[in-house]
Amino acid sequence: MKITYYGHACLGIQIEDINIIVDPFISGNPLPAAKNIDVDAIKVDYILITHAHGDHIADVERIAKNNPEALIVSNAEIAGHYEAKGFNAHPMNHGGSWLFDFGKLKYTPAIHSSSFPDGSYGGQPGGFVIESKNKNIYIAGDTSLTMDMTLIPMFTNLDLAILPIGSNFTMDIDEAVVASDFVKCDKVLGYHFDTFGFIEIDHEEAKRKFFEKGKDLMLLNIGESLTL
Repeated sequence: MKITYYGHACLGIQIEDINIIVDPFISGNPLPAAKNIDVDAIKVDYILITHAHGDHIADVERIAKNNPEALIVSNAEIAGHYEAKGFNAHPMNHGGSWLFDFGKLKYTPAIHSSSFPDGSYGGQPGGFVIESKNKNIYIAGDTSLTMDMTLIPMFTNLDLAILPIGSNFTMDIDEAVVASDFVKCDKVLGYHFDTFGFIEIDHEEAKRKFFEKGKDLMLLNIGESLTL
C-alpha cells in the first residue's frame, strides 16, 4: 500500500493496481507546494469523502469528470448529492462496511460538522477503516478525540492511523497521542495541519510528543509518499 499526501486532508492511496483519493482539496489549497500537483493528471478508481466541507470536496467533481468510472463513497447524503449530479456513488453510514475490490471499507464515527459550501446538509461526518489484503489503516477524518475510537482495535489490527493534529477545528497533538492509544497503533501519519493560520503547528514539538510516548509521527511534505 502506497500513501501519497496531497496536502491538508487529501490522500492518494494505491492498493496494488487500484487508486483511491480521499477528501480531494488540492487546487484551492493556499500552500505553494499544492500548486505543483496536477489535479487533472490524477487517475482514480474511488473517491472517499469524510464530510462535505469545502476544504474536503473542492476537487471532487473535477476529478470525477476526469475519471468517469470512478465511484464516490461517502455518507448517504453526500453520495446522494453527487449521484443527483450524474456521478457514480455508493452510500454508507456509521458502523456499516462494504467489500470493494481493494478490500473491506468501514465508515466510522467522527465528531465534527458537515455542510456543503452552499450551507446545505452534508450528513454526518465520518472516517474510514480500510482492510486490504496486507495492510489495515484508519483515516479518522476531521474529528475530536472520541471514545468510539476504542472500538476500532476490537475488530481491526491497524498498521497505520491517519489522524488530524492541527487543533482549532479538530483534536490537537496531545489528543492525537491519546487517539493512537485508543486505536492501538503507534505508527501515525498526521494530517489536517498548517494549511491555514488556525491549524499551524510546531513540527518538531509534535514529533517529540509522539516520540516520548514510544510512537512514530510522520509528517509528509505535499506530494511525498510512504509505503506500508
